[in-house]
Amino acid sequence: MYDVIVIGGGSSGLMAAISAGEKSQKVLLIEKGDKLGRKLGISGGGRCNVTNRLPIDEIIKHIPGNGRFLYSAFALFNNEDIISFFEKLGVPLKEEDHGRMFPVSNSSQSVINALLKRISELHITVKQNAPVKTIDFHPGNEKTVRLQSGESYKTKAVIIAVGGKSVPQTGSTGDGYSWAKKCGHTITELFPTEVPVLSNEPFIKEKKLQGISLRNVALSVLNAKGRAIVTHQMDMIFTHFGISGPAVLRCSQFIVKELRKSPAQEVQVSLDVFPNKNEQQLSQELTKLLKDEPKKSLKNILKGFLPERYALFLLEKNGIDPTMQASSLSNEKLRNFVESCKKLRFAVHGTLSLEKAFVTGGGISIKEVEPKTMSSKMMPGLYFCGEILDIHGYTGGYNITAAFVTGRLAGLNAAQYAKIN
Repeated sequence: MYDVIVIGGGSSGLMAAISAGEKSQKVLLIEKGDKLGRKLGISGGGRCNVTNRLPIDEIIKHIPGNGRFLYSAFALFNNEDIISFFEKLGVPLKEEDHGRMFPVSNSSQSVINALLKRISELHITVKQNAPVKTIDFHPGNEKTVRLQSGESYKTKAVIIAVGGKSVPQTGSTGDGYSWAKKCGHTITELFPTEVPVLSNEPFIKEKKLQGISLRNVALSVLNAKGRAIVTHQMDMIFTHFGISGPAVLRCSQFIVKELRKSPAQEVQVSLDVFPNKNEQQLSQELTKLLKDEPKKSLKNILKGFLPERYALFLLEKNGIDPTMQASSLSNEKLRNFVESCKKLRFAVHGTLSLEKAFVTGGGISIKEVEPKTMSSKMMPGLYFCGEILDIHGYTGGYNITAAFVTGRLAGLNAAQYAKIN
């Protein structure tokens, strides 16, 4: 009989097992794959962005999927506590742009090794290559975790930390939803977030812009009335199927939500390649360039102004001959070109699949989970943490922060529950 069984050896599961192990004698961590911390290993481009140092309100803003649910949790264990936790484990961290925190070693392996060392110090039993078949909830406080191999383990408290359905190669294949449903939990609709976006626009299909990277642009998702719901100013790239890159990934969940409302099954986005200049400033700047070299062709004048293929695309879109001399460009054509730089609108019709997404949207309804303990409101002794919950944020250390924070609370409270019962 175990005090606590943690199912899932990812970020939240490792944190939950350690937290339970610090308060409890007998903890079992079950992982279906052959490796613990697989997703941690690939996070932050293999460097492991363990948290973000922005103020709590800012972190919550960067978790648009139910981030407010985490206010109670952050009051008990927050991003600064995550930093202290890792530094105590012997993993010094450093701050990079936008508050992102990385190990000084620049290697996710140092983070994983420190967690595994702590698990070993606490004498937590680890069972790998052990897919769970189901969880039986008995009258009273006993639970049985049954493996596909036929083995079973009894426990007082179970923590489900198996992730969502994104990045399935790391073991997140949605196994936990059916176990939660079994005791009455609601699973909100699952959808991909932080995911590349698809477009059927002719210029995409003809691959006119494929491979063009644009730096520090503003991408807006428009509602049915043409108003911007959200705008993200970051980098983006055109691909053979649509658009990708940081600005696109951040907009993707809003595109998914708008598509649900759209009878035409498409959503308009608007691209501004000069977000720090208004149309008047841009027009004045271009007019000066044209006047300074009136005999030069437009395509040559625009060379340092925009990526060449993108400039040619906008010229063609506005019916402007790129070989035309600067002095021949009419004011009206110039106005139209400037408007295209600031408001290129095009339709998108979906995203890549949930399996190709970085993060899963949807999951176990947060209305059915206690925000201070991560315990189920339906089943005593059942706890949830990490991406299985209906909480999703942007990339940049926000999802992993949510995973560590919810894992910490689930582990401590599961151990406390096992002690009392």
